[in-house]
Amino acid sequence: MRILLTGAAGFIGTHIARQARARGHEVVGLDAYLPAAHGPDVAPDPAIARRDLRTDDVDDLLVGIDVVCHQAAMVGNGVDAQDLPAYAEHNDAGSARLLAAMARTGVADLVMASSMVVYGDGRYTCPVDGDVPPAAREDADLHDGRFEPRCPRCHGDITWREIGEDTPFLPRTSYAASKVAQEHYASAWCTLQTARAIALRYHNVYGPGMPADTPYSGVAAIFRSAIARGEAPRVFEDGQQVRDFVHVTDVAHANVLAIEQVAEHPAGLTAYNVASGRTFTIGEMAATLARAAGGDAPVLTGDYRHFDVRHVVASPAAATAGLGFTAQIAPEVGLARLASDPLRTR
Repeated sequence: MRILLTGAAGFIGTHIARQARARGHEVVGLDAYLPAAHGPDVAPDPAIARRDLRTDDVDDLLVGIDVVCHQAAMVGNGVDAQDLPAYAEHNDAGSARLLAAMARTGVADLVMASSMVVYGDGRYTCPVDGDVPPAAREDADLHDGRFEPRCPRCHGDITWREIGEDTPFLPRTSYAASKVAQEHYASAWCTLQTARAIALRYHNVYGPGMPADTPYSGVAAIFRSAIARGEAPRVFEDGQQVRDFVHVTDVAHANVLAIEQVAEHPAGLTAYNVASGRTFTIGEMAATLARAAGGDAPVLTGDYRHFDVRHVVASPAAATAGLGFTAQIAPEVGLARLASDPLRTR
């Protein structure tokens, strides 16, 4: 199978390329080598086409391609309203141009990187009102150290629950909004072209090659970088925020499975959560890293940001049923390894 891989020089893209080639596929890579992700002095790989999906045509790269694996994106939180245009241009306009080129060249199969951020703060169970989304957390609660959201109806206590792919979108940042839009563009393209797309909603991806201390860093890389500097990880709120941490090699495997099976899916967009299926709190993750590195214990700062998601955990059951995907690296094992894994510096 001949694959066009966007974002081929990135953290996840390099792992996908390695696994796809190991399974006998041909990979044609492209990457914009954005300075925010790769640094200003990066030496591009001559085997990867340097193209920016916002401005450059890619029709020539699509000739003879069986499936596109679209990983290129501007990531990070995007927590300022002034970030909105950049996310829309990189992620949404870039993806729309790619889809238009695929239509022109007759490529009808797409695997794309989405994210659990499309769900926002997940879903909760209220003992009075049942299944509910969380109410916006109030300043007074946060100031007093009450970090758990309340029921939007009775304002009482609620409990987070595992969510599935049918959970309504509730994006909270520029990045999250751009990932929702990417899925919508892909779905529209599927309808217009009678094409097939698989959107993989990644949870918190970590592992060797993560970018260190950049806007692209996730919380695991930020904590890992602090430990490398001899500093204790600083954990916001009370450290009880619940997440699912999934190793990058598992994420790459999910992509290769999707690449190999997307042509067998019905026309339209199918979404799958890509997760380990094992929950960890942010505090537990920081403590695991610190112990493995022999560093200082994490510091609970009590600091908070209004846009932060408290809990989001999704079931990987659909990916197991639809793709045969099951994560192989348990978070407690992979996160301990991350303490000594090499990070990518800019």
